[in-house]
Amino acid sequence: MNTPASPHQAAAHGDHGPPFSVGTLAVLWVAFWLLMVSVSMQDALRNPLTRWWEPVLWEGSSALVATVWMLLAVRIRGRYMPYLDRPLRWFGSYLRWLPLVIGTWIAAVYPMRAAVYAAVGRTYEHSPWSYVVVYESFKLVIFTGLWLGILFGIDSYGQWQLQRQRLLRTQKALAESQLAQLQGQLRPHFLFNALNTVSALMHTDVARADRLVATLGDLLRISLRSGENEMTTLAEELRTLELYADIMSERFRDRVTLGWQIDPALQGVPVPALLLQPLLENVFKHGVERTVARIRIQISTRRDGDSLEIVVSNSGSQLEREHRDGMGLRNCRERLNIIYGEAASLQVSNVMGGVAARIVLPLAEGAP
Repeated sequence: MNTPASPHQAAAHGDHGPPFSVGTLAVLWVAFWLLMVSVSMQDALRNPLTRWWEPVLWEGSSALVATVWMLLAVRIRGRYMPYLDRPLRWFGSYLRWLPLVIGTWIAAVYPMRAAVYAAVGRTYEHSPWSYVVVYESFKLVIFTGLWLGILFGIDSYGQWQLQRQRLLRTQKALAESQLAQLQGQLRPHFLFNALNTVSALMHTDVARADRLVATLGDLLRISLRSGENEMTTLAEELRTLELYADIMSERFRDRVTLGWQIDPALQGVPVPALLLQPLLENVFKHGVERTVARIRIQISTRRDGDSLEIVVSNSGSQLEREHRDGMGLRNCRERLNIIYGEAASLQVSNVMGGVAARIVLPLAEGAP
């Protein structure tokens, strides 16, 4: 039997192609030829005049010449890699070598067999050359098509893997860029509101303003650290929220009370840095600042199945429709989407006597 080790294998190992497993192709190649030798021996040995080495010689000579073509094909594989997205062009680029493959195949395989037969004192007999040319050409067309299909599948899969890796790297870089931009948008508002609070107290209560400046310093140190890492622990995030709440509560001392219901077992859970501050900022901006009534703010965390639930709620006000998608809330949702996809959510809604912002984050396996 003969094989189509034509230049279709040229795509097997190019400098600019996708990852390609030469080992995979080699295993398939060896298995194919072992199968061919086995089948040929079973057929030939039914004839008592056939010696065991004859089918080995027939298929072995075919395998040897085929392997030479395979190695040449592997060497120049990268030349045709740009045509993988145009199958007809890709197949055509290899098939143009077929006449040369057929010619060299017959010119190498048959003299090789004849030489071995002569060495053992026998004559290698075969059909007339006109029949040999037609027969071998037909087999080579079939085998070439088979191995071209295998190679096209392997190379296409490799190209898909390469493009997928590039896409993932691009998406990761884009997500990191978006996250940095969103965090950058948060900090100016964060600092602006805090400084306004300090400014309002400087001329009325210097001692309180001094305490607030110190608190603001602690707050900014935490904020700067959060810029180095996308994630922080829930304990650190709540500490940031507490410092911000201390500053704002000083400004509205007689109008705000805060309550904390925190599950100590969840303190080490990772959460996005500066995620909760915009929610508390909204409470002061849309709730406390717009009324003279006393406002109660409640911050709670709890585990809900495989999720962490964080709720920031306040009494005494209702969130107007046009403020339900402000920049702070929009940034929070976008950050959650970048980090968790659809596994996390942020819902802000009016409840009985107030407003509640509810964040749900997935808990990693093994979380307390």
